[in-house]
Formats: sequence, C-alpha cells, structure tokens
Amino acid sequence: MFRRKSSSDSAVSAHKAALKALHDNQRAEQAAGIREETDTYRELNSRVLEAEKNVPWYRR
Repeated sequence: MFRRKSSSDSAVSAHKAALKALHDNQRAEQAAGIREETDTYRELNSRVLEAEKNVPWYRR
C-alpha cells in the first residue's frame, strides 16, 4: 500500500532515461537509412547496460 522510496528509484529513472535515448537514436538512424551499428548506438547501448546493473530484474 505505502511504498518507501529507495535508492533503486533513481537507478530505475536512470535506466529508463538511457533506454529512451537509445530508442530515440535507433529511430533517427533507421529514418536516415543507417542499418549498421554506429559509435553513437554502441555508446548509448553501453549506458543502458551500465544502468541496468543497478536495477533489479523485476523493475526493468
């Protein structure tokens, strides 16, 4: 019923922001006709993977 704010709340927010940036970049690259992995894609994907380490599996 009542939930205590935890440190994982900020980790979840960071993970969601990283995922949004990755998906926005993917849409833009696909619209531009880019089909291979770019350096930007790899950088954003690594941010998602790093942020994921701090988020429990049931909150992803």
